[in-house]
Amino acid sequence: MFIRTVKVPSSNGSVNEYVRVVEAYREDGKVKQRVIADLGRKDVLAAMLPKLQRVLLGIPTPVGEDPDAIEVIDASTWGPVLVVRALFDELGLWTMLDELLPRTKNGPSYADRVFVLLANRLIRPASEHGLARWLDTDFVCDRQGRRFVPHWHRKGRVQVHHRQLGAWYRTLDVLIKVKEKIEVALYHRLRDLFSLQPDLVLFDITSTYFEGGGPEDFAKHGYSRDGKSQNVQVVVGMVMVAGWPIAHHVWAGNRIDSTTVQEVVSDLQTRFTFARVVFVGDRGMVSEENIEALARNGHGYLVGMKRRRNAELDGWLLQVDDAKWLDCPVGITAREKKENPLRTRVQEIDIGEDKRRVFVIDSDERRAYEQAKRGQAMERTRVKLASVQRRVADGTLTDAARIGAAAERALRDHKGYRYYAWTLREGAFEFAEDTVHFEREKRLEGRYVISTSEKQLTPLDAVAMYKQLTEVERGFRRMKDVLSLRPIYHRVESRVRAHIFVAALGLLLQTLLQHHMDEAGVDLSAEHAMQALETVRHVRFEIAGEARTGVSAANPRARQVLKALGVTNVRPPVPPAGDPTVM
Repeated sequence: MFIRTVKVPSSNGSVNEYVRVVEAYREDGKVKQRVIADLGRKDVLAAMLPKLQRVLLGIPTPVGEDPDAIEVIDASTWGPVLVVRALFDELGLWTMLDELLPRTKNGPSYADRVFVLLANRLIRPASEHGLARWLDTDFVCDRQGRRFVPHWHRKGRVQVHHRQLGAWYRTLDVLIKVKEKIEVALYHRLRDLFSLQPDLVLFDITSTYFEGGGPEDFAKHGYSRDGKSQNVQVVVGMVMVAGWPIAHHVWAGNRIDSTTVQEVVSDLQTRFTFARVVFVGDRGMVSEENIEALARNGHGYLVGMKRRRNAELDGWLLQVDDAKWLDCPVGITAREKKENPLRTRVQEIDIGEDKRRVFVIDSDERRAYEQAKRGQAMERTRVKLASVQRRVADGTLTDAARIGAAAERALRDHKGYRYYAWTLREGAFEFAEDTVHFEREKRLEGRYVISTSEKQLTPLDAVAMYKQLTEVERGFRRMKDVLSLRPIYHRVESRVRAHIFVAALGLLLQTLLQHHMDEAGVDLSAEHAMQALETVRHVRFEIAGEARTGVSAANPRARQVLKALGVTNVRPPVPPAGDPTVM
């Protein structure tokens, strides 16, 4: 037997030398060699040579010396940051940001700082103050390998040095100035990567609220999708193409949904140079003015129709022919029901117009939900109306005006006016189901109506296109719940916009991660993939007083994620000598 060394190139371009024990043997008259033992990297063995000699010669360990003197100095979470770097690379964000953002006078580039803000939003969303705590636990470095470290300095309630906070705020300020250019550049990158065809544009709106006052004339009270009507808010609109978020808009909190459509479509034409698109929106986007503007500019539309305050809709529902339903492909929920699977059906209604088509969709799942909610509302209203009836009967409520006011309150609280009517005759209060309104409500249950300008669409195509709006709704949920878009604490309008832009970019990176999981057949959501990656750690340790670094092995799920993204080099860049950290 004898010792051999072999040089093996690593994926990052460096070459490591390994020591092996080899023996020679003869086979079919030829001398061959085989490896008996792989002793490891030559440089690591050299550092441990004194201990190896003591072990091999049987020399006792000196008193007071640890026989396993490998001291771990730090083990920081690295896997999630590693993957965000890979997603950044894939989208070309480093080059994009370097070209669009100004140069910093000293310290890390703005592109590196934007990376930190985005990684934090994806991994452990926090304010610019809370970001410092994350830097304490996760290994986050710039492109030179220098680790970002928090700069603690307590002043009143603030624990982070104002210079470090100022750097993050300046990053937000320069980032929002180039938002429009970044969105267009990212759209072009997505189009090249995934051959996007911008013929179908999905648009929806949500709101997000503030803790505190918010910027004056921007943070306003309006219709809250968060159930926070007492808080001021802003309105956020998102544009998606083929499942990818390509743009977003932010308006004052009292902006009406339908007033945003023409602005968004105009932006798609001028900024993204879209030609003709089919605009897909929910019923809040519908107005005659919007429909006319889309048609005037050569665009198409597919929109949900308001179910109430719509004089035409009840007439369309009365035209439904039970013999003409077409069954839509079932979703996961319906497939899981072995008996009486839930159906979704559609039929086109002849409205006698050339430029508009109308489809009625009937959903078993939606009907069951709405019937249950209606049952609750009717029972609660019945109890309140019965209370009014008792008070009238026992003489505690006698004035006709007060009786009417009490009855109207009972009907208003749970929308009971949709189901009940009341009368007051000769001092007797009576109530019963409203024969007109209640029958109309039953016709609405489980059904909704969509309208389109597109003549070539089949009824099934129309339903499938409209249901894609759920992608935007899922995107909003991820922005709010996973990326912690809400609540907002900023008091300057530009920083509110920048905060939302960072969350929107985070959603794009998360969508890209989910795309890779799905393409690779990895049964993990983007959120669970990031959690699995937390097992990958960057470790600093000392062997016999000599400082070294390494990356811990990944668990099986983390390995699946890294493989799906094509990540083979898991080590961070090596920082310049004597310059290992930045703030």
